[in-house]
Order: sequence, then C-alpha cells, then structure tokens
Amino acid sequence: MSGKTVLEIRNLSKSFAKNKVLDGINLTVEEGTVCGLMGENGAGKSTMMKCLFGIYAKDEGQILLSETPIDFKNPKEALEHGVAMVHQELQQCLDRTVMDNLFLGRYPLKFGVVDEARMLKESNNLFARLKMNVNPQTVMRTMSVSQRQMVEIAKAVSYDAKLIVLDEPTSSLTEREVKKLFSIVDDLRKQGVSFVYISHKMDEIFEICDDVAVLRDGKMIFKKHVKDTNMNELISAMVGRSLDKRFPDVDNKPGEEYLKIENLNTKFPPILHDISFSVKKGEIFGLYGLVGAGRSELLESLFGVRTIASGNIIVGGKKLRFTSSRDAMDHSFALVTEERKLNGMFGKDTIKFNTTITNLDAYKTRRLLDGKKMEDATKKEISVMNTKCVSPDELISSLSGGNQQKVIIGKWLERSPEIFLLDEPTRGIDVGAKYEIYQLIIKMAKEGKTIIVVSSEMPEILGITNRIAVMSNHRLAGIVNTNETNQEELLRLSAKYL
Repeated sequence: MSGKTVLEIRNLSKSFAKNKVLDGINLTVEEGTVCGLMGENGAGKSTMMKCLFGIYAKDEGQILLSETPIDFKNPKEALEHGVAMVHQELQQCLDRTVMDNLFLGRYPLKFGVVDEARMLKESNNLFARLKMNVNPQTVMRTMSVSQRQMVEIAKAVSYDAKLIVLDEPTSSLTEREVKKLFSIVDDLRKQGVSFVYISHKMDEIFEICDDVAVLRDGKMIFKKHVKDTNMNELISAMVGRSLDKRFPDVDNKPGEEYLKIENLNTKFPPILHDISFSVKKGEIFGLYGLVGAGRSELLESLFGVRTIASGNIIVGGKKLRFTSSRDAMDHSFALVTEERKLNGMFGKDTIKFNTTITNLDAYKTRRLLDGKKMEDATKKEISVMNTKCVSPDELISSLSGGNQQKVIIGKWLERSPEIFLLDEPTRGIDVGAKYEIYQLIIKMAKEGKTIIVVSSEMPEILGITNRIAVMSNHRLAGIVNTNETNQEELLRLSAKYL
C-alpha cells in the first residue's frame, strides 16, 4: 500500500424519477488495495459503479482517477483509461472463441486484416502470466460458467487496468478456483493494481480485502479497515438491524414420500448415471456438489429440459415422463434457474410481464388478458417478496440482482407449484434478502410443498435443509441427514467419483 489515492468519489448522487438511488456518496480507494463494497440488493452498489463507468450520468458530485477529475461517457472510454469491470452476469459472445472475446472491439490488424497469430500469442502470454490453463481457441459456449468468469477476469487484466471492479466474482467458482482468483488478485495488488470487490460473502471480505465500505438505501454507512470491524457490525450496517443468526429455524415437518426418482440416466452429455432418491411432501432436500458435478443437469432433467434416456420420475405414485418444460409445469413443477439473466427472465420487459408470464390463463376475462388482474397479481408478489422497485411497470433489468431473483420466485409462486426446484436461489443476494428467501423456502415446506434446492455454499446447504444428496461427477455419491452431517463429510462425498 502506497497511500496514493487511485479512485476518489465525492458527494455522488443519482436519482431515477423520484427515486434517489445514491445520496451524497463519498469513497476513496488507495493504490494496491482491495476495497470490499457491501450492501443489500438495491442499496446502490451497481448504480455507483455504473456512474463510474459512464453507463449512467451522475446528477451531482465528482469522480477523480489518480487525482484527475473524470466523466466517462461509456465503458469503452473507462477501459481506455485503465478502469475495468467484471460483471456478475457475464456478457460474452458465446459462439466466438476465447481470444475473440478477449480482443472484442480492439482487434489487432496486419495489412488491414485481423492478425489472429498475434491474438493467439498475446492470449497465451496473458494466461501464462495469470497461471490459467485456458485454450484461447476454445468456443466460449463449450465452457462452464466458472471458466467463462475466469476468462472475463483475464480480459480485465489484459487492458493493464489500474482499477478493476469485481462484481460477485466467486458466485460460480469452485473452492479451488476461488483460491486461484485470490492468488491472482494478490499478485496484481502487489503490482499496484487496485480493486473494488463487490460481494455478499462475509468470509471473502475478511480474507481478501484491505478495507470495506457499506452502502444502505443509497447512503454510505461507513468505510473501515477490515481489521477494525467484524461480521456482526457489517451485517448490522447492511440491514439496519442486528441479525442474531444467519438461518431461520428449519421447523418444517416432512410427511409422506411424494417425489421418487428411479435409476435416472440422461441421453446427451454431460450424462447423468443411475440417479435414485426420493423426497417427501414438506421436505427441503438439498443437492450439493462441486461445480460441474451434475446438479443443474439433474434439475433440468426433472423439469423436462433435458432428455431422459432411462429411469422413472414418480409423483404421488404416478409415473411421469416430461417432453418439455410446459409438460412439467402442467404437472405442478417449477424451476428457478441458476443464470437468471440467461434463462430466468425477460430482461427487456417489465416486472409485471415477468411476474405473470407463466400463468397467463389465470388473468383472463372473457378470453382476453385482464390488465387489472395482472397488475394486482404483480403488486401482491412485490409485497410478498418485499421487492424494492418503483412500480410494476418498471423494467426488470433496472432492478438489482437480488430483486430480479425475487420477481422470478414470485412468478412461480403465482402458479402454486407442488414441487419447487431451486438452482442457487440466493446467488448474488445480500444477507438480509437471503434470510427472507430462507424464510420463504421454509414457509413453503410447512405448507406441504416438495422442495429441492441446489447450493454451492456449504453453510447454506447445511443451514436450510432436512436432507442432502451429494453429487460427484454426474453420479449420486450419497444422501445424508442434515443434522447428522458436517462439512468434511460433504466434501468427502463430493470427491467420491473424481
């Protein structure tokens, strides 16, 4: 740490209509440091960064980069001035190669033609420098979310950025990849690169950050050295109240067996092998495993998205075989997907559209859609989910990630499903909103719903389930009672077939 200020934000304010999203924000980031940025969803973290990157025009205040006032008009201008951002929701050209994505917008030319040999050489040098094992000629679509996220981080480094903003960078990474990311951050920090590290994961803040700043309701609550604060103070600052415990009491009472999976195998890679388990009515059944273990593929198979080669899905004693997600929905299944932006919502439409789209028949009067019914249903789910928004007609893309997730869950609640499949339902959501979603999951279980929840966060899977099935290399490695297991056993099972 040199003590030299890289970024200084002075009295920054931003409003949308009558909604003041940022109110007199002040923040400094020093050279060669990692500043953690925390706050509930809707607190203003993303808006503040978008003002920095020129995506939004600020209403008041000043932003200085290395003591020079800046006012970027777009993200390209920010990148050219050494400011880069790795977004939580990846924005990549999936049908192009890794090196195409690295050089997008700045292709090197030789005699007026794209110089692919230079691109390949520079890409290989970049990955060697970062100690990443990535083939630059791999098509992005064939890579896992975690691999694509590491490529995006490498792209930020390739701009020789002096300030890199990481927005929930570990939300899709394995524990080994998280360690790798922290090693890269540490190396770059020693070279004088500064970071703003947006995360809801307390453990990461205390492990990698030098300072931490907390936003609440558009105001900067405090900024401190990490060594001068603790987890309870951070939680209290974020939510405006003290959270006595991270998880509500799991006091649901599972009933009789309702969903049974027998010897399920899928047809196309990655192939699931011989999966068998059963889930009771009113039970919260966890699915744990390393990234790539087959958890999402299993949920997609149950929901009719993936083709089943053999095996049975039995619901209430009746054998079912879904040929589409519509078929699964008609049999009272619901699926909250892991990547909400990619396949969980219509980003260019309103909260009302996204809330009512799966249940349109319920809002018809004389065969025509009734706008009043749709409005009332949306307002009800906004209230139930405690979604922070201006109105039902607001674009869902204008909401924070956590509030988008609340809209998505509310969409499915409108159908009153009996079997709820939740894939990383609290990914990228702050501690206060997580608690609300945990309460909702337990409430649904107490109402007799059958719930399967995938989570990569071990404390979460241990904190909100009755039983846990552990996946390893597309196989079921074992099923344990939550109150009789521990992290060591889950890790041992997750490595069983590796």
